[in-house]
Amino acid sequence: MKKGLKGRSFLTLLDFTQEEIKEILRTAHTLKKERKLHKKKLRFQAKTLAMLFEKPSTRTRCSFETAFGEEGGYPVFLTSQDLHLGSKETIEDTARVLGRMFDCIMFRGYKQETAQILMKYSGLPVYNGLTDSFHPTQTMADLMTIEEEFGTLKGIKCAYVGDGRNNVARSLLVGCCKTGVHITIVTPEQLMPESSFIDSCKELAAQNGASVLVTDSIEEGVKNAHVLYTDVWISMGEEEKKIERIVLLTPYQVNNDVMNMTGLAGTIFLHCLPAVKGQEVTEGVFEGPASRVWEQAENRKHTIKAILLLTLGC
Repeated sequence: MKKGLKGRSFLTLLDFTQEEIKEILRTAHTLKKERKLHKKKLRFQAKTLAMLFEKPSTRTRCSFETAFGEEGGYPVFLTSQDLHLGSKETIEDTARVLGRMFDCIMFRGYKQETAQILMKYSGLPVYNGLTDSFHPTQTMADLMTIEEEFGTLKGIKCAYVGDGRNNVARSLLVGCCKTGVHITIVTPEQLMPESSFIDSCKELAAQNGASVLVTDSIEEGVKNAHVLYTDVWISMGEEEKKIERIVLLTPYQVNNDVMNMTGLAGTIFLHCLPAVKGQEVTEGVFEGPASRVWEQAENRKHTIKAILLLTLGC
């Protein structure tokens, strides 16, 4: 394994070059093959991972816990009920304690700033399992799934349809721009990413042979898309906006008509999960032959293990 990423945190893909992202993906593909061949190497033996959860999860917890545990490491699952994170004890003090007891930290919660504070004061690699700003480990699994399907990332067009300013859309924008994937965000004007962020992503895209389009037109946005991607309409912590979001995003549901609008026979469907079938996607598309959601979910594990191995230098 390459040592160039040793000691690095993984908070946002903005911190990584195209070559570093490719190295993680290459490692993930190798790890997936190893698992299918039942190869066990115990590369995390005697290492410990603190897993801090302010928000619940299925894939993030299972991916980190099994990726670390099956390599001989010891993951410790900690919720807000187990910690005084930012309440009775400052985040800085919690980080300093964890830094003396663990080898690395995973954080899944609300503020990106919390992950940054944990990194600064623990002195350990910190991994972003999701914040309100970014979800980079999800994007790595997305890129791996696209690469598996098409054999490349360069020149692929991905259209994200739905809430364009949530953490998944923002991370997908960055990941695609860094790796040469043409990315379109199809969303109502009220839910478009902030203009400064779009401008930054367009600069990244220009450097890597990609392009960025943000539009409220489904027909324009999904045309010639190799990948259609969506996410839930109501993110965690925004439940009070449920009715408003349903009204706003119902015209953006991914259904068979939208799949056909790409004009390509081989378009695949992705979803980060969990899905609300009948809202952002119809059951027919979700369960249909174009769906790669289960491969995508599995790839969370392989890409996360790759990130862990490379940043821990194992």
